[in-house]
Amino acid sequence: GYKVIDADQLVHDMQAQGGRLYRALLDWLGEGILLSNGELNRPKLGQLIFSNEEMRQRSADIQGTIIREELAAQRDRLAKEEDVFFMDIPLLIENGYQDWFDQIWLVAVSPEIQCQRLMKRNHLSVEEAKLRIDSQMSLAEKMPYASLVLDNNGSLDDLK
Repeated sequence: GYKVIDADQLVHDMQAQGGRLYRALLDWLGEGILLSNGELNRPKLGQLIFSNEEMRQRSADIQGTIIREELAAQRDRLAKEEDVFFMDIPLLIENGYQDWFDQIWLVAVSPEIQCQRLMKRNHLSVEEAKLRIDSQMSLAEKMPYASLVLDNNGSLDDLK
């Protein structure tokens, strides 16, 4: 199969103890965002960032530059090895990555299903999930950027 650069996994890895994002978040928010074992308290961090527009923007400024640098480095490395590869970037359009690609495949899902899946995956309340979804562009706003739209309202088998 084709190789995939997963932006969420990259962020998760860089937010691990000692990672670039871990250090940047610690410098910004202090040790109050850590668990007793020194790892990031992700639920607390999410609440801090997504409950306030100013905090969300500051987080995007701090983390966005680091994430963009690392994604670009991984993209450039993979482009030397592969003719075709994929990058899975959840906020691709919101963060201005569209110029990086020949094609953009948009995975479309209804807001209700998106909320249910986000709550299940991240163990969020309805309110927390809606705050995160509302901070993104709507599906209608993203559609003009898409070369291909994949309907993901069904099961994983349906999507395949």
